[in-house]
Amino acid sequence: MAVTSNSSNMVVGLDIGTSKVVAIVGQATDDGSIEIAGIGSHPSRGMKKGVVINIESTVQSIQRAVEEAELMAGCDIHSVYVGVAGSHISSMNSDGVVAIKEREVTSSDIDRVIDSARARAISEGQRVLHVLPQEFAIDTQGGIREPLGMSGVRLEARVHLVTAALNAVQNIDKCVRRCGLEVDAIILEQLASSMAVLTEDERELGVCMVDIGGGTTDIAVFTEGAIRHTAVIPIAGDQVTNDIAMALRTPTQYAEEIKVKYACALTQLAASDEMIKVPSVGDRPSRDLSRQALAEVVEPRYEELFTLIRDELRRSGYEDLVAAGVVLTGGTSRMEGVVELAEEIFHMPVRIACPHNVRGLSDVVRNPIYSTGVGLLHYALQEARQGHGRKSRVAAAPPPRRDDVSQRGGWEGIPALAKLKGWLKGNF
Repeated sequence: MAVTSNSSNMVVGLDIGTSKVVAIVGQATDDGSIEIAGIGSHPSRGMKKGVVINIESTVQSIQRAVEEAELMAGCDIHSVYVGVAGSHISSMNSDGVVAIKEREVTSSDIDRVIDSARARAISEGQRVLHVLPQEFAIDTQGGIREPLGMSGVRLEARVHLVTAALNAVQNIDKCVRRCGLEVDAIILEQLASSMAVLTEDERELGVCMVDIGGGTTDIAVFTEGAIRHTAVIPIAGDQVTNDIAMALRTPTQYAEEIKVKYACALTQLAASDEMIKVPSVGDRPSRDLSRQALAEVVEPRYEELFTLIRDELRRSGYEDLVAAGVVLTGGTSRMEGVVELAEEIFHMPVRIACPHNVRGLSDVVRNPIYSTGVGLLHYALQEARQGHGRKSRVAAAPPPRRDDVSQRGGWEGIPALAKLKGWLKGNF
């Protein structure tokens, strides 16, 4: 897909996950949705539970995903918005208070009160990722969402502070820069996902969004339109794959395939007469197993995960305030029986969500696995609208020279060139 000359309006989201790296290129449309111009995805080998464990491997995965997105969008990517997750993330609610200088709230008063709220003692080795305002109060009047221009003498702010381990953030930053890319911002993954999948009504009523990925399960709780609680649980899709590999004595890559194609999270929904072929380890012959027996392996792990999420929600104190229920997203939420099992455990409505407000490659990206990637674009474009974001630097690729283009189909020679370029980059 060729990119028009206004490619400077484009932003790029890079979701570096435990199981895959996804790069998404998009731009804002007049109606507030996002036009997706290109997508690239590559299996991730250098991450574990959201943290870099092999820089070289992660760099290669990022390069492949970015090259694929560049090729599809017909542009050159120079900078990206990156998502971060992992058990090293912690969050807290904090308050700040300042005197209003001119008896009328100005943007500098708002900046000062937010700085005052973020001046909490952050433990050593942690870095503040986000300071997310929840509400403001002027003198005795609370519950104010936009205090700009209001009169008073004392301004208070309540914010949600998100911090991450400095070394984990630096390693992600290093991987991206090794690919020759600049980092526009590092964003909490569940914050990004929530922008892609939640509706305004859900945020207002109260909702718990759960993004179940490969290595981590990310939780974000919203009430009255603001984020109130975030948490990360280090159990996700990889554990399910592991359980299948151990219980069925099959290599991990086959276990992953079996999980995606046949697994069911609720035993009573799986048919006992439906058989599946399970490859064995080594040169032993493959075996037949009922789909119900597979569900008996998978269900306890999902039950454990949903119980941990419910306990986290209870600890946060917001369990009774999430009237809109639970919204599940992420690749591991796409399994038969997940919604039914979750409703049994949470005792509230549950839905599986895909990114909304997307155009262009919408049939591809309307899939829970792209929630974080699309959410990073929403975050970037919202920052740009508010005037304090940096647009990703994306340059329109020069048109190929005539001798680059194969004789037969005009453009058929270009993917091969790009693959050759990627191979050379990766090997020399």
